[in-house]
Amino acid sequence: MIQPIIADNIVERLRALINGVKNIVITCHLSPDGDAIGSSLALCHVLHRLGKNAIVVTPDMIPKSLAFLPDMRDVVVYTKTELRARYMVEHAQLIFCLDFNDMHRIDKLGELIMLQQAPRVLIDHHLNPSNVFDLKISFPQLSSTCELLYRVFLQLHMLNLIDHYAAMCLLVGMMTDTGNFTYGCNNPDLYEIQASLMRRHIDRQWLYNMAMNTFSADSLRLQGYALSEKMQLFPDKHAALLTLTQDELKRFNYRKGDTEGLVNKPLSVPGIDWVVFFRQDPEYVKVSCRSRGDFSVNEICNNYFNGGGHVNAAGGEFYGTIEQAVDVFMRILEQVEYPENDNSQH
Repeated sequence: MIQPIIADNIVERLRALINGVKNIVITCHLSPDGDAIGSSLALCHVLHRLGKNAIVVTPDMIPKSLAFLPDMRDVVVYTKTELRARYMVEHAQLIFCLDFNDMHRIDKLGELIMLQQAPRVLIDHHLNPSNVFDLKISFPQLSSTCELLYRVFLQLHMLNLIDHYAAMCLLVGMMTDTGNFTYGCNNPDLYEIQASLMRRHIDRQWLYNMAMNTFSADSLRLQGYALSEKMQLFPDKHAALLTLTQDELKRFNYRKGDTEGLVNKPLSVPGIDWVVFFRQDPEYVKVSCRSRGDFSVNEICNNYFNGGGHVNAAGGEFYGTIEQAVDVFMRILEQVEYPENDNSQH
């Protein structure tokens, strides 16, 4: 039995906000991952079944690896069709903000949203949400925003509106944010939720292969290059570092999503329990971190890389060169205190 965790007054305020409007915009963080776009599409689908004019507006492009998700063609991308995105946001009566905790995580789209009078509802599982939201549903202890969204539907008595397509989107978010249920997934409720979604005629094996086990030849070659040529190990600190420059990405015809899952690979090395991956994007260095046990990469991303996340999975952005980002990592390496209660699985 899944226990309610959202306060009744918050649930009723959300119900009133949804019932009182027609036009709704849903957005998520930059470089949307499976949890961000999965939760956005699932919410959009359920709102459509309620008779709402809902649309997903993302701050930038969605990885092609997630193109199989239903209704992806209807997503409005701000960096691709800015005028249409502006129109949607400016005419929204309610704005849902999913899987991010501060407006800087959605770049220029955040600046536009802050100019609007429409109420902003946060549904998120990252630490320290800012105070720019009119209604906050924030539970950092949960595995994913998709898990939290399922709980929102549960307490709104809307589970009957989750059909095959919405279930597919929710499961993708849970899979991708837990490494296919290998970290951040010790709460038994998560498996009850998964079982409930599976009853919507989900082919879990197919979904896993599409979301987490399908790569282009260029992607495989890029990841192989990164692991063989660019991985640095620091055994005394139980750490690994991966870096990829713009020139290296171009060499392997990089497309968004091609490095998905790469940051997890060094954790397979005995004694390596935390990993930092720097990818040089056009406007900043994308930072991804993973760990096992009690070592908190969330603190690293929060303190040094304008980001955050969870104890074992976090990310952020560094505004500088990739060489400067590596310098910051080296300083972190000198200062880091590895937990005495080493929970390494090796």
